[in-house]
Amino acid sequence: MATPALKRLSELSLGETGAIHSFENDEIYIKLMEMGCVPGEEVRVEQVAPLGDPISIAVAGYHLSLRLSEARSIFVEPTHK
Repeated sequence: MATPALKRLSELSLGETGAIHSFENDEIYIKLMEMGCVPGEEVRVEQVAPLGDPISIAVAGYHLSLRLSEARSIFVEPTHK
């Protein structure tokens, strides 16, 4: 069975969902995990600012705003619903 292609959270389009797989940046992963961004958790891109930064995601039952630099450090497995 092939491993699904991973994307960075910053690469998901408005309305797309994905399951958090891993983190690239060790400096902020604990902060992100404390906010509900844990491996296996599903996230959905809810809003994108007019200039593209920041983005708002739905995760763990609430909305979280992330800078693109933070979203780039989160790898997700895209889900199709």
